[in-house]
Amino acid sequence: MRLALKVDVDTYRGTQEGIPALLRLLDRHKSRATFLFSLGPDHTGRAIKRVFRPGFFSKVSRTSVVRLYGYKTLMYGTLLPGPDIGKRCADVLRSVKSAGHEVGIHTWDHVRWQDGVEKANASWTERELVKAIDRFAYIFGERAKTHGAAGWQMNDYAMHMTATMGFDYCSDSRGHSPFLPVVNDNVVRCPQIPTTLATLDESIGVGDVTEENVASFLLKRTAFEPSAPHVYTLHTEMEGMKLLPVFDALLAGWKTQGYRLGSVRDVYDDLDIAKLPLHHMERGVLPGRSGTLMIQGSQVTLAA
Repeated sequence: MRLALKVDVDTYRGTQEGIPALLRLLDRHKSRATFLFSLGPDHTGRAIKRVFRPGFFSKVSRTSVVRLYGYKTLMYGTLLPGPDIGKRCADVLRSVKSAGHEVGIHTWDHVRWQDGVEKANASWTERELVKAIDRFAYIFGERAKTHGAAGWQMNDYAMHMTATMGFDYCSDSRGHSPFLPVVNDNVVRCPQIPTTLATLDESIGVGDVTEENVASFLLKRTAFEPSAPHVYTLHTEMEGMKLLPVFDALLAGWKTQGYRLGSVRDVYDDLDIAKLPLHHMERGVLPGRSGTLMIQGSQVTLAA
């Protein structure tokens, strides 16, 4: 049984503080992961515009955003200038690769992509992707081979671009198993390896789930052998900081359950791409998350 760890790095603070803590913990567990970086300015404060999104206040109250992110981060891009993560934290980003983990692109500007890409045109979408691709190449001296969209937000243009911008695979969606996406009746020849498990911010505060028992809650959902590899998405701002003990318990629990922990690249390397099923990429909702996001839709059989 394989379980891949996908680390979304959203903020400047999460880069500076969360990445080193996660590297130490993963090294102690002898586990590897896929780290996806936000490479441009941290404009977290501009997410205040989401107050009009259904479920936003519920999520904020459940996950104690101020305690997890800190007041300073929540002012970046509004009352404070947003620090350029890629410029100021390049050495931290390189340390992830040096430690043996897979590295890839999350976004250029996290809030700008998450809140803007759904209705963006092709030129806007390409411009944002190219900025991230160019910054990644500048930092690492090579082209990025994987992409995982901020907030699991994509549009049709972005989906088609994943097959033309040099990515081996992407993890831009939520679902149950690897697939080739179908967008407007066209197959995108870039495999999607979706996140399969709920995140901490989707789980804490729902029903009787708390920070103290959320690890047990998630471990119950991985207690049986899955039909496809699991992918768990964590965040440096949560599992890398205040909720590091929760992630420690999850890693120990998954190893006890018999999972091989590793990067999303490990799942990709096991794929027979020619035999991957085709699935629509659709917008949908998930329990505990505000707004819509990209999900693995119905399976498609193309006419011969």
